[in-house]
Amino acid sequence: MSNYILVEVKVVNRQKQQYVTIKGTKEGLILHLDDTCSFQELLAEIEAKLTSNKNPDESPLLGVRLRVGNRYLSNKQQEKLRNVIRSKKNFIVEEIESNVVTKEQAIQWKKETEIVPVAKMIRSGQVLEVEGDLLLIGDVNPGGTVKAGGNIFILGALRGSAYAGLQGKRESVIAASLMKPTLLSIHDIINRAPDLSEQLEGSSEMECAYIDHQEQIVIDRLQLLSQLRPMLTRLERRM
Repeated sequence: MSNYILVEVKVVNRQKQQYVTIKGTKEGLILHLDDTCSFQELLAEIEAKLTSNKNPDESPLLGVRLRVGNRYLSNKQQEKLRNVIRSKKNFIVEEIESNVVTKEQAIQWKKETEIVPVAKMIRSGQVLEVEGDLLLIGDVNPGGTVKAGGNIFILGALRGSAYAGLQGKRESVIAASLMKPTLLSIHDIINRAPDLSEQLEGSSEMECAYIDHQEQIVIDRLQLLSQLRPMLTRLERRM
């Protein structure tokens, strides 16, 4: 009798996991990067895939956007990614999008988006400035100035100067119970008192100022604000 046992061995051919998925769009390439593998594995696979997909010399410059998911990238790691992609002809990184931010970035985002309530009168020569939206309960007298990175809401009379959208937000608005400003500024558009006189003449309702489609600051009834800026309120953003 034989003392040998026959053992069947199956060899499974496992396909290597893909850490980088490339999607082409009209604007360029989107690279979806796996957020569970090591950073070095990502670099190696990006290097290999962009080399195999290398464009000919005569091709136009192609923008690349990176989606890194739940992976935090330090500035040094971001620069390494940019360098790897930049080393390929006709590729340039336009954007790196991550779901993860640092504590400092979160605090700064909160400052730029929160509504800061202030109850006081802004007298001539005084300047009140906040990084986010300003809710002022009080008047802004002639010679007084209020500034905000986002929107400005004044429950009172605006007779001084108001600067909104200082964080580059062109959609910002300025609203007041009584709109009689000497100067209005939203982002990079400025209107002074002479330019506003026709719009303000005879008005007695609560009003708001915004940049219209012709890149001009216009003043209209506050009731139109929900139509002009439907995503303005926090409640509507949640729905």
